[in-house]
Amino acid sequence: MLIAFSVSPLGGESETVGPAVAAAVRVVRESGLPHQLTAMYTIVEGEWDEVLAVVKRATDVLLADYPRVSLVLKADIRPGHTGQLTAKVDRVERYLAGE
Repeated sequence: MLIAFSVSPLGGESETVGPAVAAAVRVVRESGLPHQLTAMYTIVEGEWDEVLAVVKRATDVLLADYPRVSLVLKADIRPGHTGQLTAKVDRVERYLAGE
């Protein structure tokens, strides 16, 4: 499964959420799961329980420092398929190349 998620603090006096997002991404990287950081979401690939556990840990890291956190999730649940983090993009690139 793939989960795209965005987690960030709400409120506060800072105009940037970069340090908080970096703390959440660090949790993802330390998980060892395949992932991709984009400008809007972090995409993580793995089994249901392990991916959701990573999202929860990333959220908890922010909750330790901020009283309120926003979490957005989007999931592509496709049992029996792995490597979709890159395979989906590769398929679209082949269509764009005229294959």
